[in-house]
Amino acid sequence: MQYDFDVFVIGGGSGGVRFARMAAGHGAKVGVAEERFWGGTCVNIGCVPKKLLVMAAEYGAAAADSAGFGWDVAPGRHDWPRLIAAKNKEIERLNGAYKRLMSGCTSFEARATFIDAHTLDVGGQKVTADRIVIAAGGRPVDPAFPGAEHAIVSDDAFYLPELPERVVILGAGYIAVEFAGIFAGLGAKVDLVFRQDLPLRGFDEDMREGLAEAMKTQGITLHHATTVASVERVGATKRVHLVNGTMIDADLVFSALGRRAHTEGLGLAAAGVETNGFGAVVVDGQSQTSVPNIYAIGDVTDRLNLTPVAIAEGHSLADRLYGAGPRMWDLDRVATAVFSSPPIGTVGLTEAQAAKNGPADIYVAKFTPMRHTLSGRVRKTIMKLVVDQASQKVVGAHMLGEDAPEILQGLSIAINAGATKADFDRTVGIHPTAAEEFVTMRTRTRVAGG
Repeated sequence: MQYDFDVFVIGGGSGGVRFARMAAGHGAKVGVAEERFWGGTCVNIGCVPKKLLVMAAEYGAAAADSAGFGWDVAPGRHDWPRLIAAKNKEIERLNGAYKRLMSGCTSFEARATFIDAHTLDVGGQKVTADRIVIAAGGRPVDPAFPGAEHAIVSDDAFYLPELPERVVILGAGYIAVEFAGIFAGLGAKVDLVFRQDLPLRGFDEDMREGLAEAMKTQGITLHHATTVASVERVGATKRVHLVNGTMIDADLVFSALGRRAHTEGLGLAAAGVETNGFGAVVVDGQSQTSVPNIYAIGDVTDRLNLTPVAIAEGHSLADRLYGAGPRMWDLDRVATAVFSSPPIGTVGLTEAQAAKNGPADIYVAKFTPMRHTLSGRVRKTIMKLVVDQASQKVVGAHMLGEDAPEILQGLSIAINAGATKADFDRTVGIHPTAAEEFVTMRTRTRVAGG
């Protein structure tokens, strides 16, 4: 059968664009449909604009800290509309850059839905393809409590017309703790409401405890082990009622209760594509769905929802289907960062995970960063190594503190290469830095598991 395209990609985010570019570079005839904005969540309403907002909050803290170093900096007032305008200009530039990356493909600014396993409805036009790649990404989970219409989700937070003075954030994952730091750093009063005892479920316990303490020192109020019962509108105020009886008045209620695969309305059933109970596309280790000619990559599979992972999956799939062979990535020990205040960098196993595999040697260092010995800011850095006792391989590294994401990228290479604690110990540190602590931790703090 003659098809319109060798492969058609649903979604012009990071993963879909990487796949499309690589496949076209290998000679495939590629079509791509993006219904909202090129670059997807990360570039437009995710990691890129979010980090710009984090930086804005950090500048305020740096200005305050400079007094300890002899600078006479008068307290200033933050101009939120000016920040959002500057952010929008940069995102528009990136959005255009992603469009230009599609020059070797046929692009459709339209929604694509399945008619059958080889046929799509793309903005009312019937399109056929030998293979189809689903890269539709994810979307925020909508809140379901009474009065949920008074809350926003993360997509909306990047376009607020003004900075709210009082913010209630629901959740304690990446998005929740990052925006808590952003709003608090820009001068808002922030209340964080979450079900767990500590934020960032699934992260190493020392990092979770350290972040909770750091957030408190910033004036963020933590309401743990509870959730929202309802929200009501009282004039211009949103009144938040918690299940524990607490009542909080806010100007903004921000629901950050997670994300889910953006598969609703794609017509997957018409093509026979299997999804799990949460709507995510089920794939095998080769990104293949239950239909042999249909593949899925990135957040739409709800496996490891990180932009670099989606890019790696897209690149590898294009090489495997149309190139000389797949480029391989190790997705077992992927480093990640949380741009909270202070940020977290982490790679490999947590202490609890390592303990399930047998005894693990745990090394922990906690100290005041040099900067804050003069600034007077109450802030601690926590660094941690998790070492398999039998092999002495470093199987996990975690850090809470300034520059943690930058430092952990290098440690990720060492851990993926199988470095041992002895390799760390014989490495000469860079002085004076926080990073050198990772190669000077000699005294074991405790043993986990066994």
